[in-house]
Amino acid sequence: MERTIAVLEIVPIDTPTLGDRSYLVHDGTVAFVVDPQRDIDRVLDLAAAAGVAITHVFETHIHNDYITGGLALAARTGAAYHVNADDPVTFDRVAVRDDDVVTVGGSMTVQVIATPGHTFTHLSYALREHDEPVAVFSGGALLYGSVGRPDLLGPTHTHDLVHHQYASAHRLAAALPDTAALYPTHGFGSFCSATQSDATASTIGGEKRTNPVLTNEEQAFVEEVLAGLDAWPAYYTHMGPANTAGPAAPDLSTPRHADAEEIRRRLAAGEWVVDLRNRVAFAAGHVAGTLNFGIDGSFATYLGWLIPWGTPLTLLAETPEHVAEAQRELVRIGIDRPAAHATGTPTGWSTGPLATIPRATFADLAQVRHHRPVTVLDTRRNLEAAAARIDGAIHIPLHELRDRLAEVPYGEVWVHCAAGYRASIAASILAAAGRHVVAVDDAFDQAAAAGLPITTSTHEPALSNY
Repeated sequence: MERTIAVLEIVPIDTPTLGDRSYLVHDGTVAFVVDPQRDIDRVLDLAAAAGVAITHVFETHIHNDYITGGLALAARTGAAYHVNADDPVTFDRVAVRDDDVVTVGGSMTVQVIATPGHTFTHLSYALREHDEPVAVFSGGALLYGSVGRPDLLGPTHTHDLVHHQYASAHRLAAALPDTAALYPTHGFGSFCSATQSDATASTIGGEKRTNPVLTNEEQAFVEEVLAGLDAWPAYYTHMGPANTAGPAAPDLSTPRHADAEEIRRRLAAGEWVVDLRNRVAFAAGHVAGTLNFGIDGSFATYLGWLIPWGTPLTLLAETPEHVAEAQRELVRIGIDRPAAHATGTPTGWSTGPLATIPRATFADLAQVRHHRPVTVLDTRRNLEAAAARIDGAIHIPLHELRDRLAEVPYGEVWVHCAAGYRASIAASILAAAGRHVVAVDDAFDQAAAAGLPITTSTHEPALSNY
């Protein structure tokens, strides 16, 4: 996706699995980058294809949801690396403050705008072409139809930050013309977004008409945001310290190969061996004790959320390309080097017979409940379950399951989520713990149609694609 403003080009660099965007902005000769992800080769390739030199890198904030590539990109290109002067980083950077203006090339200027709320030191960057304001890179300050969530620095700061977020959004709306294009970093499925929107482009004027932070009174906005906050991935706690320390460029070389005997030893040692295949293939046959985080879903988000930080990780995949894709996803959240990998099929990864997990639909569950008692385990997040849940189901959010296994009754367990992806992860965790599990691979909105009794609420659920 590219957007052209006069002679300038603004090229979004999407990371859909984390729900984020970085931006390469150039005039055909020089370029700047906003909020680059860790795998900077994507940025370098785009700049090379455009024939432009990256001279400036801008960071809107010390990110909580991914490891930045800003320092590594600046080191690779010789670009000036702009970071808030008040951020306690341990590396050299160009310290910037509110109202600073940075000239990039002959036609672009970038104005620094302090926009606290997502973090206390958050900055936005207003782009002018020949002194005409054309766009703003808003990071987590103003998103499409939403704002960045204000609770990532802990509950003691949430009240202050949500009010800062309101003020910052209004500052941007007042400082820029309605025609200015809006380019946020978060909001495309990211857990950094307070709520979700399907929008892929917007302007300041468009947000003035539709965004609750700009259409609601402050107290109504605050109450709505706080009511919609749910859990965020556990790996977020590691991102701020890593970004403050200054991450190096990642090593994406292929990890060592593991044979079936080594895989067995690693499982026996309590390490994580993760099967990247889709949930249908995993259920049909897998190495006993392995966990299913399919590369076809929000792999890094959920793996990073559940894995005990620092646990050695072995990746199993059908192809080397899937291993490489998983590595790229993992370095973005600070899991740098898998201990080992193997490719092919599970018969080549196992020293014994393969394990299987039955798959079913909600209609199957409804039929089974007529004949025998089974445990139904709902692994969706709190807001999802609060909005609608199957009567009699046990609710344990996926990210809490490993610590709450004792709460799951022994016997036959039918596990579900919203669409099947998280249910497969949960089923693999339960199966590895020796439980008798059935994975419901079905959309939750089919549960009522199947005749299952549903308790509903007027609260809107948090959006989830998996």
